[in-house]
Amino acid sequence: MNLAYLNTPDFSFFSDASKQLDHMIEHLKSDVHRDNEHGDIEQYIQNEGFEVLRCLFQGYLDLISASEETISDVYSDEGIHLNHTNNTTTRKLTTLFGDVIVKRKSYSQRLQKSVFPLDAQLNLPSDQYSDGIRHRVAIEARKASYDEAIESINQTTGGYIQKRQSLQLAQDVSQDFDKYYLQNRYLSAEKTDNLLVLTFDGKGIVMRPEGLRECTKKAALKSKKLNSRLSAGEKKDRKRMAQVAAVYTALPYVRTPEAIMKIENEERNVQYLKAVERNKRVWASIENTAEEVIEAGFLEALQRDPMQQRKWIVLIDGHPHQLRLINRVMKKHHVKATIVMDFIHVLEYVWKAAWCFYKKGDDKVEAWVENRALKILHGQGNQVAKGIRISATKQGLTKRENIDKCADYLLKNKSRLKYGEALSKGYPIASGVIEGACRHIINDRLDITGARWGLKGAETILKLRSLKSSGDFNDYWNFHKRQSFQRFYG
Repeated sequence: MNLAYLNTPDFSFFSDASKQLDHMIEHLKSDVHRDNEHGDIEQYIQNEGFEVLRCLFQGYLDLISASEETISDVYSDEGIHLNHTNNTTTRKLTTLFGDVIVKRKSYSQRLQKSVFPLDAQLNLPSDQYSDGIRHRVAIEARKASYDEAIESINQTTGGYIQKRQSLQLAQDVSQDFDKYYLQNRYLSAEKTDNLLVLTFDGKGIVMRPEGLRECTKKAALKSKKLNSRLSAGEKKDRKRMAQVAAVYTALPYVRTPEAIMKIENEERNVQYLKAVERNKRVWASIENTAEEVIEAGFLEALQRDPMQQRKWIVLIDGHPHQLRLINRVMKKHHVKATIVMDFIHVLEYVWKAAWCFYKKGDDKVEAWVENRALKILHGQGNQVAKGIRISATKQGLTKRENIDKCADYLLKNKSRLKYGEALSKGYPIASGVIEGACRHIINDRLDITGARWGLKGAETILKLRSLKSSGDFNDYWNFHKRQSFQRFYG
């Protein structure tokens, strides 16, 4: 039976789709649905409509299969001629519309793996799930729990997937993350002379025991366990730190210390609005070490500005270990950058010191903090550290631990607290970008009630949410499909 006859109006590959559509129309025209509410009709059209779409897809696959020609020179990867042809091999494909059957020719030889040229032509995956299902799993899993993700897919599509398979598909989709950003991000330098800002932070994620780092496992084992609830040590030692990074471009934004503290006279005709961050990439990893993530941040920046012609700003919260890693990576890649301490973290130390001088509820504390913060913004952190220590001694304060901590912090980081110079040059001094990334990428998804993560599962979600937050998911998806083709058929 030739292809021309098979595709006649009387016997078309799409005849099943036509029959299903005609059936739906006749059913809607009948008296059966006359008294139904619109929601019932809507549900009927959706459910039966998926069958129309499935039949269309099946018809297309049958058409392609019928037109597949026999190839005489098919060889295995080892160069062995596959001279045995089977015209009746099939495989199931689960799509957004339901299950379809792919019929194709196979070429084989004894002790050799069969080859299916049509699979490569259609870029079919190694498992039964279509690109549409994979794409939908990636989108739903990054937003909510896997249980909610599969419920959404099973209720709003004609396909069906179980939880274990959805985890595997999400991991499969995310596997090209590192390669995408190393090979595909920038073919040429970013054409701008604006500030290049890098910022880093860490955030803990509750893990299953096997996902904890060795040092955390040992600490958890040493903690005194209770029978009926988690002990204090167990609560503390259930998390593994994820390293979060962000790189973005920013216009210089010149302002004064008084403007930061909102005490500058604002009665003027023109109000200057802060320029938003541009070309922002944010990401996090729990599988890679903190140093590897920090190095990835600098490699991203070097792609944007390989000759280091722009001004580089590194915003940090002052964690000593993080600072050591940043300096090590900068030295390794011969990078020069201005390191600025996040002013919000500095303010936290000042507030803690303030409560050593004032009782809770005393409204004078705000003026005290404002005065010290303004001096720090003017670059007088040393004087503030000296002043609060002298005041504590004169007042004979015994509970002064937070005062000494604040003073030590200001003195130890004095080279990174030159806010007067930073503000006059328009540098950012607060790490709102990275704090927001921690909340959005990690808290909103991985910190949901009752969640405990395995290492690969957590890393998968972090990658998918990072792609979404950076606005790269659609471009990454196309890259991932090309990589998948190379893995299976290249």
